[in-house]
Amino acid sequence: MTAIRANSILPGKRDAIVLHTADELELIGELAVPVANEPVATLICVHPLPTHGGMMDSHLFRKAAWRLPALADLAVLRFNTRGTSSVQGTSQGEFDNAVSERFDLAAAIEYTEFHDLPNVWLVGWSFGTDLVLKYGLDPHVSGAILLSPPLRYGTDADLAAWAEDGRPLTALVPERDDYLRPAEAAERFSVIPQAEVVGIDGAKHLWVGDAERALNEIVERVNPAAAPLPTDWDGPMETGDSSGYADRTVAAFSDVEVPGPKQRKATD
Repeated sequence: MTAIRANSILPGKRDAIVLHTADELELIGELAVPVANEPVATLICVHPLPTHGGMMDSHLFRKAAWRLPALADLAVLRFNTRGTSSVQGTSQGEFDNAVSERFDLAAAIEYTEFHDLPNVWLVGWSFGTDLVLKYGLDPHVSGAILLSPPLRYGTDADLAAWAEDGRPLTALVPERDDYLRPAEAAERFSVIPQAEVVGIDGAKHLWVGDAERALNEIVERVNPAAAPLPTDWDGPMETGDSSGYADRTVAAFSDVEVPGPKQRKATD
């Protein structure tokens, strides 16, 4: 048995994909699926604010793609929203402040439907949570998980729509988040009867050092039979190189992302 490290890559079939939006853009993406088994569920990962470092290769989503196909029989689809760059490539278009990005999320959902991927869950992180709240109530979506939701672009009307719809919604809120902490999150999401707000002790907005906890929380809701995730692996394992991009670039956005008018910056 070998310990699973931050850059461990477990077996999986990973293919570069292109998403086609309704406004005729091409978005860079990747689909990771189990090698031997059919996936039991699918995660669509929607990344943090691209103007400040968020991308499909942000560390938490990279680790999900590298681990969860092997550890939890999950398919993991991640993509760069319009105008976003990573080592995977640059998506066409320009950042549009969560407006035209509705086409980006729709294209990812459509891809999973066209390719018969099962039990689709949206996993948004920071800016990505707002896209999920605003545009995620597609008939093909089973539920959603929000990581560090700032509720910057999401409106009361968006929350009301989820309340009326009734699909499961979980918010994983770091204890030391910069924008929305657990007590305030519980109040804001209280308008959604089915919403589950989980405070994560000691964690911060970027989940640095707490990625494993986040992945466990996700798997517990999407494929509980695979939780808790093992910390060792008895089989082939590779080591990825992230020194040139994800952890260093995504670390920038938390300090400069501007909260919306209803938010206050939490202090340590």
